[in-house]
Amino acid sequence: SVLRWADNPKNRIAAFRALQLVPGVGPATAQSAYTRFEIGGWASLASTDAALAELLASLAVPETPWAGQLQRVREWYEPHLERIYEQAQVRAADLVQLERIAGSFTTRERFLSELALDPPAASGDLAGAPQLDEDYLVLSTVHSAKGQEWDAVYVLNVSDGSFPSEFSTGSAALIEEERRLLYVALTRAKTSLDLIAPLKYYVTQQSRMGDRHVYGAKSRFLTSAVMACLEPRAWDEIAAVDVATKLRAMW
Repeated sequence: SVLRWADNPKNRIAAFRALQLVPGVGPATAQSAYTRFEIGGWASLASTDAALAELLASLAVPETPWAGQLQRVREWYEPHLERIYEQAQVRAADLVQLERIAGSFTTRERFLSELALDPPAASGDLAGAPQLDEDYLVLSTVHSAKGQEWDAVYVLNVSDGSFPSEFSTGSAALIEEERRLLYVALTRAKTSLDLIAPLKYYVTQQSRMGDRHVYGAKSRFLTSAVMACLEPRAWDEIAAVDVATKLRAMW
């Protein structure tokens, strides 16, 4: 949030998140500080947190080199971890890892864009039992899940067209890469693994009189040998409904 605010001073969401990291600053105080900022700029934040004001003012200068920016943010943020999080050491390690990832990007803009599209999973989100102020569910792409593990994993849409992707079916090499990607997803689970594949898809391109639901096919990677290791589950059969009788009863 600190980097996002420095990158775009009009980003109110990032501003409020950054300000509320400061001890004693809640929503009302953050609103007051942001109102002062709109008038007086970064210097006006000194009364809220002088170190944060100085950091933001420096990061907002276009000529400031990208290298080292995240390190400076981390150095400002780390002293607050013990107050905000129970697993402060784990969170600190996440920040160091994020700093290493940032080093592979040439500009701050590219880093922030990639972070928005594909955020890395934080191990701090996975440590211990969930707290009331923490997320109970971690959403992750397969790529971001590399190197992570969870007690329970649900892999969505394990069907042809997704695993492998419909854009990869023209090449044997790409299909093999998709197989490895699914392997990564399956091996993220420590205790429980659920693979979810829809039986039908709703489509809008069918003719008016046609069935708007078409049958789907489970992933070709779920071979008979793989299925033998799984426990297939599906919704129970739904009792048939006599529509004609119900309609007659309405009249």
